[in-house]
Amino acid sequence: MNIKAKITPVALAIALAAGFGLPAAVQASGGGSGPAVTYVAPGQIGEIVVNPYKIAPLTAVIKNGGYQLKDATVRVVPKQGGQEISYKVTDTLLRTHAGIPVFGLYPDYNNTVEVSYTIVDQGQERRVEKEQYRIYAPAVYTPVNGSMAQHHNMFETEVVKVDPEFKDRLYLINNFLSTAPKQARVVWNNPTGGALEWNYYPQNAIIDTTGEVRWYMFVDPIYDPETIYHSGIMMGFHMNQDGFLTFGYGQRYAKYDLMGREVFNRRLPTGYADFSHALDPAQNGHLFLRVSSSDYRRPDGKRVHTVRDVIAEVDQNGNVVDDFRLFEILDPYRDVVIKTLDQGAVCLNIDASQAGKTLSAEELAAMDKNDTFGDIPGVGPGRNWAHVNSVDYDPTDDSIIISSRHQSAVVKIGRDKKVKWILATPTGWKEDLAKKVLTPVDKDGKPLKCENNRCEGGFDWTWTQHTGWRIDSKSDEHVIYLSVFDNGDGRALEQPPLPDMKYSRGVIYKIDQDKMTVQQIWEYGKERGHDWYSPVTSLVEYENDKDSVFVYSATASLDLSKFNTEAPNPCINEFHWGSVEPSVEIRIKSSLGYQAMPISVERAFSGK
Repeated sequence: MNIKAKITPVALAIALAAGFGLPAAVQASGGGSGPAVTYVAPGQIGEIVVNPYKIAPLTAVIKNGGYQLKDATVRVVPKQGGQEISYKVTDTLLRTHAGIPVFGLYPDYNNTVEVSYTIVDQGQERRVEKEQYRIYAPAVYTPVNGSMAQHHNMFETEVVKVDPEFKDRLYLINNFLSTAPKQARVVWNNPTGGALEWNYYPQNAIIDTTGEVRWYMFVDPIYDPETIYHSGIMMGFHMNQDGFLTFGYGQRYAKYDLMGREVFNRRLPTGYADFSHALDPAQNGHLFLRVSSSDYRRPDGKRVHTVRDVIAEVDQNGNVVDDFRLFEILDPYRDVVIKTLDQGAVCLNIDASQAGKTLSAEELAAMDKNDTFGDIPGVGPGRNWAHVNSVDYDPTDDSIIISSRHQSAVVKIGRDKKVKWILATPTGWKEDLAKKVLTPVDKDGKPLKCENNRCEGGFDWTWTQHTGWRIDSKSDEHVIYLSVFDNGDGRALEQPPLPDMKYSRGVIYKIDQDKMTVQQIWEYGKERGHDWYSPVTSLVEYENDKDSVFVYSATASLDLSKFNTEAPNPCINEFHWGSVEPSVEIRIKSSLGYQAMPISVERAFSGK
C-alpha cells in the first residue's frame, strides 16, 4: 500500500499536531527526519558564516563545529602586493562568537584565510596548524543618492606615501554621502528645528595602507533615513580601550565590536536630542555625549530646542549622572566669531549661495526680535551659537575639555561647572571669562606680544577648530598637551581678501594649567595652503602605539560653488612625534569627510 497516497494534507496536519509518529518516508517528504546538519563544514570544525551580525559584510565566523576552541590565530592572506592582516583571538571571543572571528576580507574577492587553533574534545586537546579556508566576501554596497558627486560605490583612494614603519596601519574612515531626497524627507520639528536636517547617509569603512577597503558598515539594519529615531549622521567614532567602537547618530548612541555585534544601541535620554560630532568614552566608564536640550526655558521665558550646546554624561546603564549646559556656563551672546564666519560652510550646513558672506550685528539682532530659532548661526540659546564638536574627559581633576567651533575656543570646565581655562583670542569675552583666557608664551615661558587677534613668534590660536583632545600619555595634572585641528575660517576674526588665502593646520599645544599659559609646540598645514584647507570637520589625534600624530584634513579641496557636483578630497597624514614631514599620505577621492583614525586589530581581537 502506498501510504503517502492515503494521507491527506488535513490528516497529516492533525497527525503532526497530535504528535503521532509517521513512517520515515512520510517524514522525509514533509520535513525533517531527525537531527541533521545540512550546511557544509569545509574544514575540521564548523561552517562559515559571512557577515554574522548583518552590518559588517567583510567579516565572517568559522563556527566551532560543536567543539571547544582555544589559542586561535587568523591570517587573511593579502593580494599580490597587498597588506597582510593577522591577529590572535582571545578565548573569550572564541566563546562569544562560537567560533573563530575573521576580519579584513577583501570585497568581491575569494579570500584565502589561514587559521590555527586548538580543539578541546572530551578533555583531550588537539592542535590544528595553518588550516586554510576560501571565503568569498561580497562587493561593497552603499545606496546611491542621485548626485553627480557620487560616481563610485565607495570612496576611491590614492596612496601618496607610506613609510615602512606605518605599513601595518588600518584607518577607519568616517565619511558620508551628501544628503539625498530620501533622507531629506524627515526633519526634526519640521521645518526649522534641531539638527536632524543633518541626515547624510553614513560611509564608514576601514582601509589598509594600500588603499584597499577591508571593512565597511552596511548600516541598513540599524539605520533608516526616513525614521527620526533611527537616522542622523553617524559621528563621534572612537575605538575604546576594550576594542569596541562607540559612536552616535541622530537620537541614538551605540557600541559595537568590529564583527558588527551589538553591545548596545540606545535612544538618547528623553530630555536630550540631536547627537552629533562627539562621544567620549571616559576613563571612569561613562560616556560624554554632545547633545542639545530638547526643552529649555530661557531667562526671557521662551521655551526652545537648543543646538549643539549640552554635554550629557551617561553611565553604563544609560542613566544621566550629570550634564554641562554650556549656555549657562559660557557666554551664549559672545558674537565676535559668529559675525566673521563664512556662511557658505557653517560646518555641514553647506550653502554655496552664501559663500563669502558674513552676519552683521543687525541680522543677529533681528533674530531675537523675530523669535527666529533653529539650527542657524546666531547668538543665544535656541541657535547655533556654540557648535561644540568635541568633548574629552580629564580624569586628573574630573573635568571636561570642549571645542566650540562658533566661539573659536577650546575650553576646560570643572565638575562644578566653572571654567578653568580658555584657549582662544581674548577678544569679546565677558570679564569673568576673560580672566580664564590663557596667555601665549614662547619656549622659555616668556609672554608673546599679541595685537588684533594675532601673535608674534609663530603662535596662533585656533579658528573654527575641531577635536580639542588631551594627549593623556604626555599630560599630567599640571601640564596638558592638546591636539587640535585648526580649520582656519574667520582667522584673526576676519575673512581674507581672497578665499584661496585660507589655510588649515594640525596643531599641538602645551598648556601649563598652574601658570595659565599656552605654548604652541607643533603645527602642520600652513605650508600646504588652500589645497589642504578644510573649512569644516577634520581631526588631529595622538597615537600612543607609534608615538605619532594622526591628522585628517577631511574636507580638503572643498569648492563650495561645485558642492553639488564635486565632492572634496580628504587627506590622511601621520607623523612621527615632532616631525613636520608626514610619514603617511593617503588621499580619499570624491568623498565628504568627517573624521578618520587608526584602528587596532590587536586591541579588538587580542585584548592588547
